Amino acid sequence: MGRWGLIRRGIFIAASAILSACGGNSDNNSDGDTVAPPTSSVPRCSSVEPLLTTDVGAIRFNTEPQYVTGQSSAIIASLDQRDSQDLEFRWQQVDGPNIELVSQNSPVLAFDIPAPGNYRFSLRVTGNNTDVSGEISIVADSSANSLINVRQDHQAVEGNDVSLRLGQQPGLNAGNLSWCIAQGPDINVDLTDPFRPLFIAPSVNNDTLLRLRASATLNGNTITDEAYVLTTAAPAISPNSYFDTPLSRTHAYRPSSPYAEVLTDCVYSNQLNNACNINQLPLIGQVSATVDIDSILDRVLVSHDWMGDNFAAFLRQMDPYSDFARLLQSVTAVVISYDVRPSFYWVVTGAIYLDPSDLWLTPAQRDSINEAPDYRSNFGNDLNFIMPWRYVKNNQYASQGFPMTVRATRTLAQINPDLASLLYHELAHANDFFPRSVHASLSGPTLLDDFERRNRTQSLVSDLVSRLFPLSSAEMTALAKVSFLGNSADATQQGYQPSDISNFFSNDIANDFYAYSSRREDTAMLLEEAMMSYRYQILRDVAVTNKPAQLTAETLIVDWGQRGRIGQASLESRAALVIDEMLPELNGRSLVASLPEPIAMAQGQNWRQTLATSPTNARLNGLQSPALASDSLPDEPELRLSGDRHRRPQQ
Repeated sequence: MGRWGLIRRGIFIAASAILSACGGNSDNNSDGDTVAPPTSSVPRCSSVEPLLTTDVGAIRFNTEPQYVTGQSSAIIASLDQRDSQDLEFRWQQVDGPNIELVSQNSPVLAFDIPAPGNYRFSLRVTGNNTDVSGEISIVADSSANSLINVRQDHQAVEGNDVSLRLGQQPGLNAGNLSWCIAQGPDINVDLTDPFRPLFIAPSVNNDTLLRLRASATLNGNTITDEAYVLTTAAPAISPNSYFDTPLSRTHAYRPSSPYAEVLTDCVYSNQLNNACNINQLPLIGQVSATVDIDSILDRVLVSHDWMGDNFAAFLRQMDPYSDFARLLQSVTAVVISYDVRPSFYWVVTGAIYLDPSDLWLTPAQRDSINEAPDYRSNFGNDLNFIMPWRYVKNNQYASQGFPMTVRATRTLAQINPDLASLLYHELAHANDFFPRSVHASLSGPTLLDDFERRNRTQSLVSDLVSRLFPLSSAEMTALAKVSFLGNSADATQQGYQPSDISNFFSNDIANDFYAYSSRREDTAMLLEEAMMSYRYQILRDVAVTNKPAQLTAETLIVDWGQRGRIGQASLESRAALVIDEMLPELNGRSLVASLPEPIAMAQGQNWRQTLATSPTNARLNGLQSPALASDSLPDEPELRLSGDRHRRPQQ
């Protein structure tokens, strides 16, 4: 399950059957041995300029000594002798040039200053018998180009992973960059990439401000900037909590939702010891069979409001056929939090958990997402093949990659390919376990109880697919245990060459290597690829390649590959069955029959060259096609390997 290592409870039957993390692990440690990130101690700064303090009624505002145009900045609020736990913060801008606020619900208001001038903000703090308000003003000066820029100031629960991002500028490099602690407890920091320091928020007894300063010498001048991380105390993790490492603070996207009071406790809490009853948090479709986006948004739990805003906009503007709205009938909640990585579905809560990397539209929104990667061992190191994949349309990448160093802005149309494929996949898991056809018969008291009953009778959609149309390659199934479950490769498996894998895979009826990891993933992959092809004419490439020392689009040489494998006749019955069970409004057989026939990639070309695969330059017999000039192809946005399943490689 990725970040949390293990959601552990003795009641679990087969973890792979109830946790679909799509790249993460389960309670059999299936995502590998966790290894400690490289860290080093950070020295104390030699001098510190204190923050300015302004008391407005019961609220204390801490402001920076200076605010400068273009800088990532912060205002930190607190109540006298009160921690922020169990309090709700709501910031608004009252005056000044318009600022994009992405942390309105945090005690740390983080923002970029667009222009010099006077700014004024209001804050209301409520909860736990508290309701106080106040306003604070700041003055921003013109940029003197004397600072570097560290993003983004924020609040983090003790034990949270924390990442910061230092902006690039001419002359700034790892050799002339250093970090020190200006305020707060000592910490160890991973400075493998000094432009992206990573650390664990320290243990604290009360809300504690941590100030990290970056310094560099350019042209004989020392330039600096500080980042502010408010580390907040939190209740101790319950001994039997499903989530065994600290979670970020989340809140109901819609405070007036009838489920606002139970969302966090039932789906994203370190005190979650038992599954909630379905009368507390039923599936959306159990309340009403009518497709209603407002009912969906009542179930959204976020760490930042922009995540809910963008998800709502996506549902309203990018789901014209209501596929996602219908598939969402089979979940209890949608959790979107800056610390979710990778996305997953979990039957115990009935919720899907979305990595916001697929949702950001502005640089400020992206700044608020935690970049801390999973430090995990790589499986399959002893194998001699790679199976990359990608989505394409008209011989171009369907999605566009944006390096973290670029202050990029995206549109809903640009995030659509990645987010749509993610939702089809994760919601396939939810509809595998609880398709709409069974909603009326669920008796609880929890979804887990209903799942166990359905699992005992082998009545899940994926069970039906596996029973009627089983995968036949024992070799690929065994290799999947090596690549995705961490089994050791035996001598025979180590000796397999790409040509062997091509033979095993191409003659079976899976549409991706990841399908062999479990019958649940097999079913999810079928729905995902079929719907991406049908709704968007976006085709999925899958290939078998060599395994070079350096993995790039140029060094991966294709032994076998196909574009749009889901359109192959031998897969038609499997995909049609899944569609009929999960989206009965569609005719699965007709839908799959309408998909384009798969196109073979040219054997011997590299992965980059095969982007231009078309019926005219490759035949199903795998004959060579003329090599294309490398400068005729677009840049590779990212290299995705089978099993990555929407995990975002660090750019």
